[in-house]
Amino acid sequence: MQHRVPRSDVVWSFGPDLQPVLEVEPGDVVTFETNDCFTGQIRSEDDLVTEIDMSRINSATGPVAIKGAEPGDSLVAEILDVRPIEWGVATLIPGFGQLIEQVQSPLTRLFEVRDGVVKMNDRVSFPAMPMVGVVGVATDGEELSNGLAGRHGGNLDDHWHGAGARIFFPVRQPGGMFAVGDMHAAMGDGEICFTGVEIAGEVDLRFDVLKGKQARWPVTELADRWLPHATAPEYAEALALVSEEAARLLVDEHGFTLEDAFIFLSVACDAGVAQACKPCEGFGTIARFSIPKIDACPAPFSV
Repeated sequence: MQHRVPRSDVVWSFGPDLQPVLEVEPGDVVTFETNDCFTGQIRSEDDLVTEIDMSRINSATGPVAIKGAEPGDSLVAEILDVRPIEWGVATLIPGFGQLIEQVQSPLTRLFEVRDGVVKMNDRVSFPAMPMVGVVGVATDGEELSNGLAGRHGGNLDDHWHGAGARIFFPVRQPGGMFAVGDMHAAMGDGEICFTGVEIAGEVDLRFDVLKGKQARWPVTELADRWLPHATAPEYAEALALVSEEAARLLVDEHGFTLEDAFIFLSVACDAGVAQACKPCEGFGTIARFSIPKIDACPAPFSV
């Protein structure tokens, strides 16, 4: 069955007490209308991020409950299509990102997005790669703003979260309580200036429930690989956490020894960064591991 959730139905944080705006069956498809991360407050290059209401950042449309999803399960969100509108925005924010010593003034750039191409200016155009930055489910206790990532998902900002991605979330509350937002027409690994091409649009998702299995962190499955995630204040800690999770899945789900998992991750897999917009207070680094689909580990979970 097909459903739609309007962009007026939003949450600003993920916590344990989310109430659904819609309940669907496994296999149903839902179209989510999403706001841009600034909730429409930036309309021109004269609009600076220092002059907007920062409490209205990263709205997520939803939440949607999936029948049958219970704690101990995985909620599976398959992204079928991401349709951005025809213009987006990127900003520089004083105190945020990797070049804050060199660039200290706010700045706004508008982008044209049309026919699969993002136009930055008359000289610079590049392929669009539409994806969603905020994807998550209810937590088991702490309430976390949509600007943060954690075991529930949240602001994962992984540029692979476009059409074709299947994301497995650990269910903490009945129904899962899924919400999505923060669409980008394009975003590079790291998102080092704190924004991608922020844009409004629509995203279609199909939901399923994997009973009795879950990872400790969100895991994304693509056509040729799967990617565990983890986040921590510093990259070294995030890398250690995602390495532990990747090894655990190889051991528990696919019968690797811990030693073989350790070696396999080193010789055949790629550690990476989804978001690293530090140094900025309160935001950590989101690490991921890219694990190729081979006969020995063709998916995150053995079924």
